[in-house]
Amino acid sequence: MRWTHSTRIDAPSDVVWRLTTDVEAWPATTPTMQSVQRLDDGPLRVGSRARIKQPAQAEAVWTVSRIEPGHEFSWQSRRRGLLLTGTHTVTADGPGCHNTLALDATGPLAVPLGLLLGAAFRRALRTENSGFKAAAERQVSGAA
Repeated sequence: MRWTHSTRIDAPSDVVWRLTTDVEAWPATTPTMQSVQRLDDGPLRVGSRARIKQPAQAEAVWTVSRIEPGHEFSWQSRRRGLLLTGTHTVTADGPGCHNTLALDATGPLAVPLGLLLGAAFRRALRTENSGFKAAAERQVSGAA
C-alpha cells in the first residue's frame, strides 16, 4: 500500500533539502515527530540510522536505503510482518519547489494496516508537509 502527499513550497529546493535531511530537527517542524535521534554522525547517507518516536507508536529505527543528494532519500523500518519505506522527494520548480512525501507498506500486514490506519497516514503526511512548508518559507522570509 502507498500513501503520498505533495505540496508546492515557495522556497528554493536547497532550503527544503536542508530541512529534509536535518532529521533531528523534525520535532520542531512537525507534531508527527516526538523525537529523532541520529545513531551515526555526518551527512545522511545510505546506511544512516535514526531512532524515531512518533505519537501513539513504539520507537522505531529507520535506516536510509537510498539517497540522491539534493533531491530524494528513502529509509526503511521493519516491524512484525511489515516493511515501511518513507520517501522524501524535493523537486525544483522555478524559484520554489515541490515536496513529496510517500509512505509504502509491504508485507503480510500491509493491507490490514492500510485499511485500519490509511486515513491517519494521509493526515500525518499532510501535517509533515505543512510543517516543512512553513519552516522553509519562514527561513526564506527571514522570520526564522
